[in-house]
Amino acid sequence: MSGTLSPLAPKSYPELPALEGVRFATAAAGIKYKGRTDVLLVALDEGTEVGGVFTTSKCPSAPVDWCRANLAAGKARALMVNSGNANAFTGRKGRETVEASAAYVATALGVPAGEVFLASTGVIGEPLQPQKFEGVLGELSARLAPAPWIDAARAIMTTDTFPKVVTATVDLGGVPVTINGMAKGAGMIAPDMATMLSFIFTDAPLAAPVLQDLISKGARQSFNSITVDSDTSTSDTLLLFATGKAAGRGAPRIADPADPRLAAFRAALEGLLLDLAKMVVRDGEGARKFIEVNVTGAVDNASAKRIAFSIANSPLVKTAVAGEDANWGRVVMAVGKAGEPADRDRLAIYFGGIRVAVEGERDPDYSEDAASAAMRKDEIVIRADIGLGEGRATVWTCDLTKDYVAINGDYRS
Repeated sequence: MSGTLSPLAPKSYPELPALEGVRFATAAAGIKYKGRTDVLLVALDEGTEVGGVFTTSKCPSAPVDWCRANLAAGKARALMVNSGNANAFTGRKGRETVEASAAYVATALGVPAGEVFLASTGVIGEPLQPQKFEGVLGELSARLAPAPWIDAARAIMTTDTFPKVVTATVDLGGVPVTINGMAKGAGMIAPDMATMLSFIFTDAPLAAPVLQDLISKGARQSFNSITVDSDTSTSDTLLLFATGKAAGRGAPRIADPADPRLAAFRAALEGLLLDLAKMVVRDGEGARKFIEVNVTGAVDNASAKRIAFSIANSPLVKTAVAGEDANWGRVVMAVGKAGEPADRDRLAIYFGGIRVAVEGERDPDYSEDAASAAMRKDEIVIRADIGLGEGRATVWTCDLTKDYVAINGDYRS
């Protein structure tokens, strides 16, 4: 948790409503720092189903392996999350820790260990002592409550400077259902699945295969379209839990992902996921600028997305934005190195709606004053029109500042 609030932080936070079938509590277990809230325990009523996606890293954390194994059954009764230690690259000790931790949760809540989901975030390579959890689970289970959600979001923060929470209410078969979500993430963000950690809860009666379809597709244009520093975490976890409690109010149970009654819920979930993903970018370590990268005119959408990420991940582009320098040459460089079809003499580049380069050279109407004014804004749109086809994509990133180096230069200390 950083000491300085990001200048891109929201001015206020929504108050998330209680969600039937979900109760939680937080505690300070001293995992890395004394006196800092670092454990979140969530109890889920019987009948809760789950879907999820995880990091594509070939060096995943022990909790990721544990969750992947449990996800097949589609049932969930608890979630425990800790910050301060990722329990990644910890070998046999890491596996033993997740087994012991799940057993502690199962005992405290009276639920099957195979329906306990775990997530950890923080330092990689340091053993995590499961006794830390054993010491707080008794009082955590005694304090479970349906609110306040903002406390749950704070408990999972590491270098984040603000909690990330969202809520939505949507019609499902004529009955209002609620979706509440939280996320954490500020560095090591180039997810290729989700974000570092994100947990979504709903009272909608949705079967596990539906949840899996919703979350897999929902991640594509949200968490899979952001980057802070081009680094994919070992711990990325995105889970969607459905308690099904809205069935008691007449909401229909949905078991088929193609059910037309699911359309409004899917749209609301995708909007919520995108809001959370953008918050992660706004809290990028050391960030002062929020950047939207639009690529148009590529040969297809997949090519456009690869070009967009080439721009968004470029340290030279990101430092130019940090310095408020309308340096379109760095965008040209990023397009050219992407390995995708491009034609220098058809390329057009825009900063904040101002065309700065076209047809292989500086725009004849280029205004340094206008371009510089666009770069001074907190939110900047960079567009590259490739001029070859109809492909398009949008990704989001942030600038790269000295503070990013300072935060990560002593992360373990």
